[in-house]
Amino acid sequence: MKQIARYTALATACLVLAGCASVGMDEAINDTNSQRKSFTQGKLELSRTAEQQEARRKLSSELLAEPLRMDDAVQLALANSPAVQALLAQSWADLAQARQTGRIANPIFSFERIRAGDELELGRLLSFGLLDLLTLPQRQAISRGQVAQAKVQLSANVVEQVTQVRQAWVRAVAAQQNLHYANQVNRTAQASAELARRMQQVGNFTRLQRARQQSFYADASAQLALAQHAATATREELVRQLGLSDSQATQLKLPERLPDLPKEARPAAVVNTSATEQRLDVQLARNQLDIAGKSQGLNLLTSLVDVELGIRRDTVFDNSKGTSTARKGFELDIRLPLFDWGNVQRDAMNAQSLAAANRYDNTVRNASSQLRESYSAYRTAYDVAALYRDEIVPLRKTMAEENMLRYNGMFIGVFELLADTRDQISSVMAAINASQQFWLADAALAASLTGRPAATAALSSSAGSAAAAAAH
Repeated sequence: MKQIARYTALATACLVLAGCASVGMDEAINDTNSQRKSFTQGKLELSRTAEQQEARRKLSSELLAEPLRMDDAVQLALANSPAVQALLAQSWADLAQARQTGRIANPIFSFERIRAGDELELGRLLSFGLLDLLTLPQRQAISRGQVAQAKVQLSANVVEQVTQVRQAWVRAVAAQQNLHYANQVNRTAQASAELARRMQQVGNFTRLQRARQQSFYADASAQLALAQHAATATREELVRQLGLSDSQATQLKLPERLPDLPKEARPAAVVNTSATEQRLDVQLARNQLDIAGKSQGLNLLTSLVDVELGIRRDTVFDNSKGTSTARKGFELDIRLPLFDWGNVQRDAMNAQSLAAANRYDNTVRNASSQLRESYSAYRTAYDVAALYRDEIVPLRKTMAEENMLRYNGMFIGVFELLADTRDQISSVMAAINASQQFWLADAALAASLTGRPAATAALSSSAGSAAAAAAH
């Protein structure tokens, strides 16, 4: 029995050693908050108690009491969205699964009771996988790599979620702003159409002249309907990203306009070679390559042989003689590679390692290209938005002032003045669209620098839309 107790203590010590490599979810969240503070503002938290949930509800109510700015929208999503909490809970499960890899299986205790005539035999067997003990350091190294990968994946998922919130906020505010000016265009077109109708009645307008004004009014009405739907759709998209309930959605208030453009664009130096090594997708690919390499050596051994060691102690009681005899020894179970030499498993391992190496190489090569593309979209959107801010809108304002003076001097009529007003409003709406494209590109560039290039997928069309608006 002493020998069994000694082996039990050894197995217990191994299990404790395997658990020492565990990394808690709180540590993973703290790492994400510190390393990605520009995205989480240090407010990422997994709510597991009633007190934490109540604090989240209180913070959400405070944020919804005022017009929601972009940073406030991110904070509200982190505090209120069930999707964010589900993401964190899944990451917790992934971390736990990664830690489990570094542990060995529990030992098995077997008990036998056999009676034959006057003899009673009690058998006790404690067995455990010998290879599990021998490969424990390698398993722990793989576990640490998987834990690191799970932490990087958590950061990547949070960055992607925050980027979606930022872009949804930009679209919602821009759509609301566009709706305001679409209403102005519609009212101007309505006034122009009504005036044309009256002038035709008194014989001062032809049917063609009136039809032109009426056609523009119909077109403005259609554009207003589309703007109303766009405002509703983008607002609801933001509601979903924030995880608002129906009662919270009615409290949501947005600013009247998008933020002003920064005085200067980000310098091109943000896109450099060292930035690719800091990207999360590169880190994930590198971790996958390391894990594949470490796992290959471990799986190579287990594909060939498996060994199980058992410590046995039996006691035989002879009732006729009133004696008992103790027997002890050990068992060694070895899986013999007679039918399966593990060559298929080794081929699979080699293929997985080769795939991981090529994925890493491909990710590194694509990273620089994606950064350059993302920065080009950002810089183009900034230049177009700045052109509207500094040139087009001020020129339209000057033209409107001059036309008002000409109207007061009776050099132009009311229809020319109304048409100029519509042109000025259209320029402002185009400027809003250019500003929207810039803030979308800004959020996408921040995500791309961190390593979520999927967020930049729509930037090519976005930049093109802004350029097309400028040309129009």
